[in-house]
Amino acid sequence: MEDKNIADYIKVETINLNLESKNKNAVIRELYNNLKQTNLIKDEEQGLNDIFKREDMGSTGIGKRIALPHAKTKAVDELMITFGISRNGISYNSVDDENVNIFFMFLCPENKTREYLKVLARISRLIREEKFVNDLLKATSNQEILELIRKEEISS
Repeated sequence: MEDKNIADYIKVETINLNLESKNKNAVIRELYNNLKQTNLIKDEEQGLNDIFKREDMGSTGIGKRIALPHAKTKAVDELMITFGISRNGISYNSVDDENVNIFFMFLCPENKTREYLKVLARISRLIREEKFVNDLLKATSNQEILELIRKEEISS
């Protein structure tokens, strides 16, 4: 991951700025279905099961209206990220009990633990900035999401 930024892993065509799901399991499936569009998931059932297994270990709702559903899995050969926004917010068992509006979902090959941890750490660092989070929520296009993330990564 030497030179790769979060934005480099995001599959722009999978971004959804108007998630329709009303609950946690449904939004995980909706985000995952977006990732499946890439045709890069070798075993679709396993990838989804691995995300749910990770979620069962503890909610990936990290607070401040953000969740990071993710998994290390044999279902992919490369790390991939999708992004979604729920305008109404979804109850997600977050650490702060707030509903979640912003989702970064990612899948990572099992043998790429370092890359996986770096991505988690980078996203966690980016979303500390309230202005950045608010800018994400105001974005009106997938491209704008990527530009906001790139800009924030450069400045942080």
